[in-house]
Amino acid sequence: MPTALQKEYDEKGYVIVREAVDAELARETADHVHWLAQRHPDIRPERFGHNMLVSDPFMHRLVSDERLVDIVEQFLGPNIAMWAAHYIAKPPEHGQRVLWHQDGSYWPLEPMEVTTIWLAATESTRANGCMRLLPGTQNNRLLSRREMIDVKDGKNVLESGIHPSQIDDSHVVDLELNPGDVSVHNPRIIHSSEPNTSDKWRIGLTLRYIPTSTRVKREADRPILVRGAPDSGNSNTYSERPLYDPAIHMPFRGMEDWKAD
Repeated sequence: MPTALQKEYDEKGYVIVREAVDAELARETADHVHWLAQRHPDIRPERFGHNMLVSDPFMHRLVSDERLVDIVEQFLGPNIAMWAAHYIAKPPEHGQRVLWHQDGSYWPLEPMEVTTIWLAATESTRANGCMRLLPGTQNNRLLSRREMIDVKDGKNVLESGIHPSQIDDSHVVDLELNPGDVSVHNPRIIHSSEPNTSDKWRIGLTLRYIPTSTRVKREADRPILVRGAPDSGNSNTYSERPLYDPAIHMPFRGMEDWKAD
C-alpha cells in the first residue's frame, strides 16, 4: 500500500517533510557552504556541484543519513544511491535566479527513475528566493534540451530554461522551508526560483537519489551507494568512502567514524 507521503507526492508532484533532520545538521550544512566558499572564491556558491562534493566525508555522512534515506526508500525501494549533489546557495543581495525547467531534461539517467531531496540549510522564503513550482506539471512530458531557450546573461544558475510563453504561473506554489525541512520533487515537475535580493543567505542542497537499477550514462559520474546493493545489470561506478583529513576537510560531528583506523 502506498504511504501517505507517496500519495501526496503522486497527486501534487512534490511533498514537504518538516524537521526531516535536526537543526544542528542543517547548521553544519550551511557551514559547509561557507567553508567551500573560502576555498573556492572563484566559484559562485550556487554552483558548488557534485565534483566538489563526491570525495568529501561530510557529504557522504550527510547523504547517507538514515532519516533522509528512509524518506527516499518509500519512493525507490531498498537499493539506493545518491547520484548527484548540488548546493544552490544564494548569497545575500545578489543570489542568482533559477529559470523555469524540468530537472530530468538535463540528466543522463536511464530510466528516469529518480527522487530529488531539497534540504534547507537556512530559511528558504519568498524574500530570499525559495523554490517555486507548478503542481500537476509532473504529468507533462519531459522537454528535450533542444526545446528550451538559452539565456547566457550571467544572471542565472542555469543557462537554459523553458520559454516564458509556455509557463502559466497562476497556480504557482512557493516552497517556504525552515532549516532541516526537506521538499521532495518529481524530475518532471516544472520549477524555478527568484533571485535573492534580501540580506540573508538562502542555502539549499539538492540530492538526487536513484535506485541502483538506474543506469548513469555519463561514465565520469560517481554515485554514492547509501543503502542496499549495486545492481548487476548496469555498470555504474560508485565513489569510494573517503577518509577524513583535517588538513583538507571541514570538521563535523561524527568525523571520527571517517578517520583511518
